[in-house]
Amino acid sequence: MQNDILAPKAKEIPKSLKKHKETRIDNYFWLNDRENPEVIDYLNKENEYYQQMTAHTKDLQESLYEEMKARIKEDDSSVPYFYNGYFYITRFETGQDYPIFSRKKGSLSADEEILFNCNELAKGHAYFKLGGLSISPDNKFASFGTDIVGRRIYTIQIKNLETGEILADKIENATGGSVWANDNNTIFYTKQDEVTLRADKIFRHKLNTESAADVLVYNETDDTFNVSVSKEKSRKYIVISSGSTLTTEYRILNSDNPDGEFEVFQPRVRGLEYSISHYEDSFYILTNKDKATNFKLMKTPENKTGKRNWVDVIPHREDVLLEDIEIFKNYLVVEERSNGLNHIRIMPWNDEPGYYLPFGSETYNAFTTTNIDFDTDILRYSYQSLATPSSVIDFNMKTKTKEILKEQQVLGGKFDKENYIEERVWATARDGVKVPISMIYRKGLQKNGKNPLLLYAYGSYGITMDTYFSSTRLSLLDRGFVYAIAHIRGGEDLGRQWYEDGKLLKKKNTFTDFIDCSKFVIDEKYTSPEHLYAEGGSAGGLLMGVIVNEAPELYNGVIAQVPFVDVITTMLDDSIPLTTGEYDEWGNPNNKKYYDYMLSYSPYDNVKAQNYPNMYVSTGLHDSQVQYWEPAKWVAKLRILKTNNNQLFLDTNMDAGHGGASGRFEALKDLAKEFSFLLDLEKIKS
Repeated sequence: MQNDILAPKAKEIPKSLKKHKETRIDNYFWLNDRENPEVIDYLNKENEYYQQMTAHTKDLQESLYEEMKARIKEDDSSVPYFYNGYFYITRFETGQDYPIFSRKKGSLSADEEILFNCNELAKGHAYFKLGGLSISPDNKFASFGTDIVGRRIYTIQIKNLETGEILADKIENATGGSVWANDNNTIFYTKQDEVTLRADKIFRHKLNTESAADVLVYNETDDTFNVSVSKEKSRKYIVISSGSTLTTEYRILNSDNPDGEFEVFQPRVRGLEYSISHYEDSFYILTNKDKATNFKLMKTPENKTGKRNWVDVIPHREDVLLEDIEIFKNYLVVEERSNGLNHIRIMPWNDEPGYYLPFGSETYNAFTTTNIDFDTDILRYSYQSLATPSSVIDFNMKTKTKEILKEQQVLGGKFDKENYIEERVWATARDGVKVPISMIYRKGLQKNGKNPLLLYAYGSYGITMDTYFSSTRLSLLDRGFVYAIAHIRGGEDLGRQWYEDGKLLKKKNTFTDFIDCSKFVIDEKYTSPEHLYAEGGSAGGLLMGVIVNEAPELYNGVIAQVPFVDVITTMLDDSIPLTTGEYDEWGNPNNKKYYDYMLSYSPYDNVKAQNYPNMYVSTGLHDSQVQYWEPAKWVAKLRILKTNNNQLFLDTNMDAGHGGASGRFEALKDLAKEFSFLLDLEKIKS
C-alpha cells in the first residue's frame, strides 16, 4: 500500500550562517555538494519514493505521453528563410528526437544540403543541444556550439560546408554563439567564467589556429554585467553588448576590419538602458533616456554615437511600451505593447503614413520572427492565441497583403478551436491594482466552483507571459480543466512600471498578486480550493514557494519546476552562476535592508509547521541557473515541518539542467508526469 511507503528523510547537519549579526541555522546545507555520494544517494532515494508513490499512474502517464505525441506532426519542418543566397530549413524526421539543419541554394527546388543532423551528433549522450549556428559571409563555413551536459556550457567548432570536414579548431567553455567578420576567416565569440558561468569575455579567433592563441578583445570586469557579441543586420558592424539589469553599454567595430579596436558607442551610465540598430549612415536607439520609462526611439549619426547626439524619432508615451524594432531598407517596424497586448506598427522611411497590423482576439500573441534579410518588403511574423495554433505569416508591407506560410498542425482529427472559450478577466489586487488573467476552457463550462483550474505565472525580470497555443495543454482542457495565466507584477505585461512594481523592495507585489488572482477565480466560481492548482518554474518556482507558505489553503496541488527557493543563501554566494548580476532584480543581501526584506519571503527560510498542498517539485542535477540543492533542501525541510499527509515529491533528472530533457519527445514525458500529478489528484483517470 502507498501508505506503507516511507518518505526519505535527509539527515540534519546544522550549519550556522551568519550575516548582519544574525544567525540562520541550515540543517541541509550539506546537500550543496554534487560530488558527495551521500547527496546523490539522497536524490536517488527521493526519485525512488516518487516512482513508488506514483506507480499507479504509470499507465496514465504513458497514455498522456502517447496522446500528446500523437498531436505532433513528427516529420515537421520550419518555414524556410532566405539569407545570402540560400534558403535555410530546420526539420524533424518521424521518430527522431532532434532537428536536422539544412539549406538549399537559390531555390526551394534545389538539392538539400544537410548542415547538421543532430540525431547523429546526439548519439551516446543523455543530453544534447546544438546552438549558435552561424554561416560565414561566403557561405563556405559554419561555426556552431554543442552542449552535452545541460549546463549551457558550449564547445564551439567550425565545419567546412564544402568538404563536410570539422576543422581542428575547438573552443571550450563558451556560450555557444559566434559571429563572422566579413573576411570569412575571423569569428568573435563569448566565453564564461568557469565557476560562475557569467559571460564575461569576448575573443577573436582565426580559422585553423589553436584557441589558446585567440585574442581577448573585451573583458567585462564588473561582475554584475554579462556580455555577448552579434552582427548588425546591415552587416556593417560587429557589436559587443554589455548589460546588467539596469544598465547597458555597446562597443562597435566595422566588420571589414576584424583586427581593429572596438569603440564604445555610449559609455555606461547607471540606469541608462539602450540597444542599437544600424541603418544607412545612422544608428537607431531604443532607450529609456530622459526618464522614458516605457522607452522611446532615438537616432544618431554613425560617427557621433554619444548620447548628446541622440534625437527623438518616436517620443516616450506613458501608456505604450516600446518593446523592439526591426529595420528594413524601406521600412521601420516597431513592436509595441499597450493594455497588456502587443501591436506591430509599420513605418515607411519615405514619409508615407504608417499603420498597424490588425489583430482581433483579446488574448492573442503576435511578434516578428526571422527577418534576417535587409532589402525586402516582406515582414515575417507569428500569430497565436490560447485557442489558435501558431501561424507564421509573411506580410508584404508595400501591398499590405499577407500569406499564411504555415499553421501549426494538431493531428488526431479531434481539435477544433471553436470548442474553446478564451477570456481575459481582471482581478483586483489588495492595493486596488487591476491584474489581468488570460484563460481558456471548453465551451459549456459552468461556474459552479467544481472545475479544476491550473493557474500559471512567472512574474520576474520584466518577462512578459504572453498567451500562446499549446497542443499538449489540450490533454488538460479536454478533461475539464481551465488553464489560466496570471499577468502579475514583476513581468512587463502592462508596461515597464509593471516590472518596477514587482522587484527589489516591491517584490512582494508579485506574490500577493498571484494570491489575489487565486482568490478571484475562486470567488467567481471558476474553481474552488479543492480544485485549484498552481504552477511556476525557476523564478516562478520562487513564487510557488511563497504562496504555499502564505496561502496553502487556497490550493489542492502545486507544481514547482526548478524552483529558486533558497533566496538568501544563494544571493550571498557570489560563486553561483547569475548571482551578482541579479542584485538589481532581488537586491543585494549584503545590504541589511535587502537582507531583511528577502528573508521575510524566502521560501526555504519561511517553511513552517502547517498544512501544505500536494506538491510536485522537479529539478535537474546539472542545472546552472537554479542549483539542484535549492529544491532538494526545500523538500527536505518541508518533509519535517508539514503537518498533513498530502503528497510531496522531489523528482530530479540526473542527466539534465535548467531546461529539462533535450529531446522533443523526452520533454513530453516530463509533461506527462506533471499532468498525471494533477489528474490523479482530481481522480481523472483517462
